[in-house]
Amino acid sequence: MGRAYQNRKESMAKTSDMKAKVYSRYGREIYVTAKSGGTDPTGNLALRSLIDRAKKEQVPAHVIDKALDKAKGGAGEDYSPARYEGYGPGGSMAIIECLTDNPNRTFGDVRQAFTKTKCKIGTQGSVAHMFDHCAIFVFSYDDEEAVLEALMEADVDVSDIENEDGKLTVFAPNTDYFKAKQALLDLCGDIDFDVDEIQFVPQSYTTVSGDDVALFEKFLSMLNDLDDVQQVYHNVENA
Repeated sequence: MGRAYQNRKESMAKTSDMKAKVYSRYGREIYVTAKSGGTDPTGNLALRSLIDRAKKEQVPAHVIDKALDKAKGGAGEDYSPARYEGYGPGGSMAIIECLTDNPNRTFGDVRQAFTKTKCKIGTQGSVAHMFDHCAIFVFSYDDEEAVLEALMEADVDVSDIENEDGKLTVFAPNTDYFKAKQALLDLCGDIDFDVDEIQFVPQSYTTVSGDDVALFEKFLSMLNDLDDVQQVYHNVENA
C-alpha cells in the first residue's frame, strides 16, 4: 500500500512535466480551497496543507499569492468539483478528479480521452469501489507506537502504518484527514511532511503490455493536458 503515493507521483511527473500546467492546477485549487474555507492558512488546515504541497512542488510565491488575492476579492470563476471514472487500456481502471466552471465541457473533454484510446468511461461508482479513498501522511519519526496511540486517542480509524528507514507512512480514511493531521501535529510538533494529501489508492494493481502501453501513455497524456483535470488516479503498476 505504501508504494501507492510514489507510483502516482512518478506517473504525474511523466505525464505532466510542463511547469505552467502544474502552477495552473495549484493556483486553481488554492483559489477554490481559500474561497470556501477562508484565506488564512492558520484557520484553514486544507489550505495550509495545499500551500505546503505547492511549495514542495516549487510553485512560485506569486502564483500562490495571486490565487489567495483572487479568493479574498470574492469575485472570479465559480469552480465546482467533478469526478469521472472508467476503464482504461488493458483493463486498467482510472479515477479523474476535476475542478470546472463548465461541467458539460469537462465531461466532453474527459470522455474524448477515453474514446480516443479505445476505453470506456463509466458511471459514478463503477470503479471507485476498487480504490480506497485515503488520507496519506509520510514523515520522519521513529516511534510508531506513539503515533498509533496518538491517532487512536484522537478517534482516528487508522488503516495502516508502515515504517521504512525511519519514514512513517500513515493511512487513514479520507474523512479522518483533519483529525489525523492535527493529532500528528500535536504529537510531533511542526512536521515537514513528505506526503500530506488525500488520494484514491488502488486495492490491487495491474500491468499493461503490448499495444496497450502506448495507448495508456496517450490516455494519461490526454487527461493531464486538460486544464480542468486536477488529479488522475489509476491502478497500473510502474506507469
